[in-house]
Amino acid sequence: MLDSQEVLRLAPPKTKGKSIATLPRIEFRVSYRKHRMMTFSTRNKNGVFSARLRSAFCLLQSAHHTGFAALVAALLLGLPAQASEFPKSACDAPGACICTKSPAIPGMQQASAQSKNGTAMQGMSHRGMSMSAPATFIEQILTHESAGTTADPAAMPHDMLMSHRGAWQLMFHGSAFINSIQQSGPRGGDKVFSTNWLMPMAQRSLGPGTFTARAMLSLEPATITDRRYPELFQVGETAYGNPIVDGQHPHNLFMELAALYDIKLGENALLSIYAAPVGDPAIGPEAFPHRVSASEDPLAPLGHHLQDSTHIADDVITLGLTYKIARIEVSGFHGREPGENRWTISTGAIDSWSTRLTLNPAPNWSGQYSITRLNGPESLFPTEDTLRMTSSITYNRPLNPHNSESAEHWGNWATTIIWGRNKDLPGGEIFNSYLAESTIRFAHRNFAWTRVENVDRTNELLLGNNPIPSGFEEHFLARIQAYTLGYDREFNFVPHISTALGGQFTLYGKPASLDSLYGDHPAGVVLFLRLRAIPSQK
Repeated sequence: MLDSQEVLRLAPPKTKGKSIATLPRIEFRVSYRKHRMMTFSTRNKNGVFSARLRSAFCLLQSAHHTGFAALVAALLLGLPAQASEFPKSACDAPGACICTKSPAIPGMQQASAQSKNGTAMQGMSHRGMSMSAPATFIEQILTHESAGTTADPAAMPHDMLMSHRGAWQLMFHGSAFINSIQQSGPRGGDKVFSTNWLMPMAQRSLGPGTFTARAMLSLEPATITDRRYPELFQVGETAYGNPIVDGQHPHNLFMELAALYDIKLGENALLSIYAAPVGDPAIGPEAFPHRVSASEDPLAPLGHHLQDSTHIADDVITLGLTYKIARIEVSGFHGREPGENRWTISTGAIDSWSTRLTLNPAPNWSGQYSITRLNGPESLFPTEDTLRMTSSITYNRPLNPHNSESAEHWGNWATTIIWGRNKDLPGGEIFNSYLAESTIRFAHRNFAWTRVENVDRTNELLLGNNPIPSGFEEHFLARIQAYTLGYDREFNFVPHISTALGGQFTLYGKPASLDSLYGDHPAGVVLFLRLRAIPSQK
């Protein structure tokens, strides 16, 4: 994005007196036919394109689950139809860029393709190199590419669709996985489900600052049946009044509805205000669905409820002050976790607080330390508060092994290390979690990743899916390890949609005392189809 002085505008080149032709409107159709075959189709005036994915990948196992998967795929595939009405970026054609200057939103550095009527559409993606990395920490904050008010390294890539409508700059992120999971052992489960999120955003200059409106939505209440998907050793929240054990809850339809306002205080300072009836207070690292280091992993970390589970909180207000490479934030919010009705927005008194210190000392680095006191976060233990501390470091490095302009899109390497700790109040028992995850994109379309975790678990594991007995008290039970390796490969069948097929394997470590519940060597395998909005075909 661009500073207050100028913006680069990319005009399409002329060919025999004519500009590059705009893309025709494309209609996307998702259909499920006999023999459990899934078809993605696009139609335009130049013909019909379709790609079929058979159930050999174990992604579609029944008509019941297929309906939910189709809901996600249809929505994500339909969104680029609007984007296709905009002109193709001249920078997608090598050597065909003509640059001009025009005013733009303060603090934003962005190159965009501009059509004759002044409506622009261009992807904000370091992968496509259509957007230069922010030069300062303040410029990085003003892009608001990350969830809530979290900060990433300036070099971190974010795939995004973007257009201009008058004074407004419109942006869209989106990602969806259609998963088939199989787990071993007495408690292992299997299921077909979808994890997904969509993030539209609008931004403009307003008065002395920059105004941003943003939403984060998820269809998981529909695409994850029975209010959970299987994940060994995972705990947190409830399903049908009972604690969720060996499973992960879905996200809410409304993950975030937020307004942000940023005012520059001289050259090196920025005052930020964030208000959201549902949103992400200043606690922890960026939530796992949005971390680039976890971008290809469809499952939640086991340490989620000790690290970043507050990314969906009610009635959030955050004030932030940035000076050069440092940022301090303070939030007030309602501390109770979301209820089981994932379709609604809850409300409550502001009864919890948090503060976070973030440092971005270099373009490839970002670190944070945060502390929060949560008032009665668990509905099963409403009188117990939680004092949570987290610390994390994120490193990102674009990969260009040939050191040439033509290799700029070759790859990227993103890594995050997180520590999270919960202390029960009253009682004072402490539980820790440790996570290291890394995702590398190489040779343009290949992704490989790993996640290693070491987390404390309580005697809640012993309950299974049974109700909590009268007088039950949580205490430390065991420390669990999880080791994940994964790979996927992009096959971009549809304009503005990155499509990948892949899978991952997780092996768990545990004490011998849990062998009767989980077996000797519990493990899990996930095969998936991944869809993500991207600025252009790669």
